[in-house]
Amino acid sequence: MPLSTAAPRKPIHTREIRYTGYEREDGQFDIEAHMTDTKTYPFANDWRGQISPGEALHEMLVRITVDDAFIVTNVEASTENSPFQICPDITPNYTALIGLKMGRGWREGIRERVGGVKGCTHITEILYQMATVAFQTISPLKKHRSKRPDSDTRHLGKKPVVLNTCHAWADDSPVVKAIVPDFYTGK
Repeated sequence: MPLSTAAPRKPIHTREIRYTGYEREDGQFDIEAHMTDTKTYPFANDWRGQISPGEALHEMLVRITVDDAFIVTNVEASTENSPFQICPDITPNYTALIGLKMGRGWREGIRERVGGVKGCTHITEILYQMATVAFQTISPLKKHRSKRPDSDTRHLGKKPVVLNTCHAWADDSPVVKAIVPDFYTGK
């Protein structure tokens, strides 16, 4: 169901974030993100001077390489546009994520290693969703190659990781009853 018709308005700010998952020839996966912040009006910036409408105030790129167990094997971060000259200086710190596993504790691990003054707010925020993109890249591909539906979790023999993570995967939902009845708790 689409959103209702909005009140009369004009655009002011746009944040665009694009995530893409890639399979590498070496069997690992790259998850990339590209984030930009733009305004619809010109404004002054102490370091860069005048920022034109549509010119990125923030532009950050991140590439995380993971193996098929979701362990981070490499990280690259780049700040192409920023409001302060020193912003790009922090990007090498993101290699601190190497060895971290995407999954339970991902956000806490990020905050521990590159949160606050150890990182960039914008790059750190981008990282949070990269685990979801990695999951959506790797797990469905494995199921596709073994000719199983993307919702097939029965092969695991254990509680599905998606159980109780949303309305559809509630342990008393018709989805769980149909797909993993051993974990269904409804009537």
